[in-house]
Amino acid sequence: MHLHILGICGTFMGGLALIARAAGHKVTGCDTGVYPPMSTQLQEQGIDLIEGFDAAQTALKPDLFVIGNVVTRGNPLMEAILDQGLPYVSGPQWLGDHVLQRQHVLAVAGTHGKTTTSSMLTWILQDAGLNPNFLIGGIATNLGISAKYDPAQHYFVIEADEYDTAFFDKRSKFVHYHARTAILNNLEYDHADIFPDLAAIETQFHHLVRTVPQSGCIIYPPQDQALERVLQRGCWSQQDQFGPGGRWTFKAGQADMSSFTVLCDGEPQGEVNWALTGAHNASNALAAIAAASHVNVPVTAAIAALSRFSGIRRRMELRGTVNGIQVFDDFAHHPTAIETTLDGLRKQVGARRILAVLEPRSNTMKLGTMAARLPQALALADRIYCFGAKSGKHALGWDPAEIFAGSAVPAQGYSDLDVLIQDVSRQAQPDDVILVMSNGGFGGIHEKLLLALQQAATQTVS
Repeated sequence: MHLHILGICGTFMGGLALIARAAGHKVTGCDTGVYPPMSTQLQEQGIDLIEGFDAAQTALKPDLFVIGNVVTRGNPLMEAILDQGLPYVSGPQWLGDHVLQRQHVLAVAGTHGKTTTSSMLTWILQDAGLNPNFLIGGIATNLGISAKYDPAQHYFVIEADEYDTAFFDKRSKFVHYHARTAILNNLEYDHADIFPDLAAIETQFHHLVRTVPQSGCIIYPPQDQALERVLQRGCWSQQDQFGPGGRWTFKAGQADMSSFTVLCDGEPQGEVNWALTGAHNASNALAAIAAASHVNVPVTAAIAALSRFSGIRRRMELRGTVNGIQVFDDFAHHPTAIETTLDGLRKQVGARRILAVLEPRSNTMKLGTMAARLPQALALADRIYCFGAKSGKHALGWDPAEIFAGSAVPAQGYSDLDVLIQDVSRQAQPDDVILVMSNGGFGGIHEKLLLALQQAATQTVS
């Protein structure tokens, strides 16, 4: 079967393309701004990419058009598909109907930690010899790729996003996945461009819960009030809990959580010693251990695997060090994620100065729905640099100068990236830590900042 995928360079749709190709289908696709690394990964698998959504692509005559949620009415190719009555389906529905129904699906949902927890769980299963299939919204160093599919394998780990499925299907993606083991990591308000309030997201999570069979298991933190409300609406599956008050808990070994003891029903199971830090990552690890336990992976094996887990690209990834100044890249873009990331970093670096560089790029953050929470979320930094374009698709709908006017931490807003980089590189001192946070490319700021720091260091010496 020939599938033509619209929006193929998105993380989910690109991974879906790799899975479809591994399943034996001919795959082509299109998107705007086709660029590495996804374009390179797809082309290496023999997948032809077309720039843009020209209506002439209907001449390819695929058996089915697979639609990503970046596609809207008015898209010229989508309009041609509708006008000509050509067959189409959403990406999540195609995956659920043609791949996942034959798998034991371990789905990881929640506002925060989906990519990290999915990667931890996949690595645990792989290390245990279960060779899982997976589709994850990031690349773990241990795994090397974001998606893999072998029809002969039984387990499938998927990052279960609550974002909408397609312009013609406003249900969350995860209702299509047929989860048997479901991690509900946490639940907060997000995606203000899709959901009017938290209650609307809770309804979508309730729909997910309704699809888990009685023999399945729902794993969640009991202290999360939104998830408690979701489960009170009905739950027909086994339940397991992690975190304070749950069956799975941890005892800190180091303040930065670079080591901790895993407890089950109050009994020590072993100690994780790893390259990660932060209580949020330890919590993600507990969820992954609980899910692996549901498919009979021994706890000791899971702990041993996590001790060899080296993290996710763009999750506190060290991009370089110049003159004793470290530059980290992190995907954090929701105020809660920003706050927990900074908390973990502060515990790791102690009294060293942290320069926080933020691009509020998600639709929710651009709308300003959570902008008022940012000063508190960034309170552990020593300086704040907030970037927001004045025009274009990444333009902010609010003024950083107003939001940070009363901040206890010195803060500055920027609409010119080059000026921001100049200021950061000029103000940075040896032994500082620069934390760059964005869920986009941020104009290649990491390389530009490292170069500017190098030039500043050279000028100082000369």
